[in-house]
Amino acid sequence: MKHLVTATALTLLAMASGHAIAQTLATPQPSAASAYPVAPAPDLFDALGRQAGIRTLMDDFALRLKADARIGQQFQDTNLTQLASQLTDQVCQLAGGPCVYKGPDMKEAHANMDVTRAHFNALVEVLQQSLDARGVPFHRQNQLLALLAPMHRDVVNTR
Repeated sequence: MKHLVTATALTLLAMASGHAIAQTLATPQPSAASAYPVAPAPDLFDALGRQAGIRTLMDDFALRLKADARIGQQFQDTNLTQLASQLTDQVCQLAGGPCVYKGPDMKEAHANMDVTRAHFNALVEVLQQSLDARGVPFHRQNQLLALLAPMHRDVVNTR
């Protein structure tokens, strides 16, 4: 139940933050991770296990994504090692770590995909499964999700 509540809250947070995000995205940004103006919670990078812990989390997340009945098809031909590496850099940077995400921005990365709100919410739930499996406390999960929430408007492109 907490997953559904948090996924819904994440979607609402993303929609509520749309105006501020639109203003930020109107100016060129150096990377996709820095395009979202939410500051990380203090010590979030450490709470996630630093870079190695985030990589372990993202490896698990990528495997779960591919296996998920709701969205696994979208990851069928995905190189999971590369996906986990990019996600590690992105989450590491967002969480206040020393990593630099150099991948495509979220709008570009998802432009040719038909991503619905249901897909986005399923992805969030799968991420929460990985966070739970790693023993990340619920309040830390919410801190991470708050950093990822603004990406909603660039990822979801199909109603």
